[in-house]
Amino acid sequence: MSKKDTSTDPVQTALPFPSENAEQLDISTLETWLLDAANTIRGASDAPKFKDFILPLIFYKRLSDVFDDEFAKQIAEFGDEESARGIIAADHEDALKTGRNPIVRFYIPQQYSWEELRNQPADGHLGEFVTEAMREVARLNPRLEGVLNVKDFNETQSGQRTLDEDRLEALIEVLSRHRLGLQNTEPDILGRAYEYLLRKFAEGQGQSAGEFYTPKEVGWLMARIINPEPYAMIYDPACGSGGLLIKGRLLFEQTHTDEKSQAPQIYGQELTPTTYAMAKMNAFLHDFIGADIQIGDTFRNPKFLANNATLQRFDYVMANPMWNQKEYDDDFYDNDSWQRFIFGKPPSSSADWAWVQHMHASLKDNGRAAIVLDTGAVSRGSGSKQTNRERNIRKKFVEDDLIEGVILLPENLFYNTTAPGIILLLNRSKPAGRKGEILLINLTNYFETQKPKNVLTDGGIDAATEVYNAWESLEKLSRVITLEDAQKTDYNLSPSQFVDVGDKVEHRPVNEILADLTEARITREKADNALEEVLIHFEIN
Repeated sequence: MSKKDTSTDPVQTALPFPSENAEQLDISTLETWLLDAANTIRGASDAPKFKDFILPLIFYKRLSDVFDDEFAKQIAEFGDEESARGIIAADHEDALKTGRNPIVRFYIPQQYSWEELRNQPADGHLGEFVTEAMREVARLNPRLEGVLNVKDFNETQSGQRTLDEDRLEALIEVLSRHRLGLQNTEPDILGRAYEYLLRKFAEGQGQSAGEFYTPKEVGWLMARIINPEPYAMIYDPACGSGGLLIKGRLLFEQTHTDEKSQAPQIYGQELTPTTYAMAKMNAFLHDFIGADIQIGDTFRNPKFLANNATLQRFDYVMANPMWNQKEYDDDFYDNDSWQRFIFGKPPSSSADWAWVQHMHASLKDNGRAAIVLDTGAVSRGSGSKQTNRERNIRKKFVEDDLIEGVILLPENLFYNTTAPGIILLLNRSKPAGRKGEILLINLTNYFETQKPKNVLTDGGIDAATEVYNAWESLEKLSRVITLEDAQKTDYNLSPSQFVDVGDKVEHRPVNEILADLTEARITREKADNALEEVLIHFEIN
């Protein structure tokens, strides 16, 4: 197979920096193009299972195109390609030794540029070359370790290539249609397109989608409730593909357009290597280079530590941990090295309140958290004569005045369940007007029916945010309860028992109905008599 002729393809050559003629990609074009690339693998229904091949290639395309733009800038400064390439290589090596920032963000050797990938023949070695290119670029750029080098593009299953040469070549060719350089798209737009693709993959992956994706509307609601302040630190101990962290930061940038340099720093930990890679890519594509994403089991090996015995503490936590995990027992909680589970040991059937306690321990003294949990997390065990661990932990959180609110979401929003879910709001230092109170919000009616899942409406996000800021009870939406009210329900904090969103049918007393009927009958009879007198009058005349 001969190499593709790209000599007349203007979007694939290094452009002058900056270029007024550069192709500008909007969000709609990007979304359509990237979804088309994904569907090239084998159509829409099968694309999600190949996401671990597709996403690194999109990311690699961005890295290569950005390097070409920065390389073009060096050519303009130093006069020729050879000099510019030598200076970039030497600068990169020195930057690695000294720890300073290099003149290019990520160094891509010429032999591993996107054009080299595009021009490799599909002769049985294309997968090997792509894998080699990504591993070498990751080696040369330590920040990309565990991001580019996690997938073998030559892998086999039962002796057959998972992604065969022809489909890999076709995918690379579709991705070559547009540039993803600095002049072509803003990081925010590219990041939004990446999130759009993650959502499309989630739609096709069913239960497993919950491991990496929280519906974006839920994320925006959490971000608006948290509303981070300048220079804050936002943490997600189960960050998936990083969407919640990124929305917290994006909200700040959207509402503080003149203070972007004061934007919050984001910190996340993720267990699964491929999902960790997605989170890192997501942060880089949004141009959040300073995002600190770590890999590992947060419960057994938390990576954010102030010292060897103390957890690092943050201003905010935004998280959607796996619901009702069952792999932690009493021995684990008893032997915890970081004194996280001071409110009690959760049952082995659900680690929901273990996650809550880890996040509580990770908050500063004035910190706040928004945590997505199974609906049962705020009600299980209440009203039972039996001793219940979750109820007892919940009681202590209420009595210590740490729970600020609970938001009940509509059903069938999440890709791994049809259950509605709740957002638990923690506040380690409630303001004076909210002490001793808990705000319960019921959003079960604020959704649109779409396929394959319902969607939380913008009206629901606005309503919850406004009532939270106003801290008030509104019919069919919210109720502010006291700690005594919570005690009366045995610490069942489900908003549905306090906020009725149904249409109430009021029945009038029977005696009132009979009296009205009698009055109507008398009025009708008087009208009939009057009409009869008028008719008689006309007959006489």
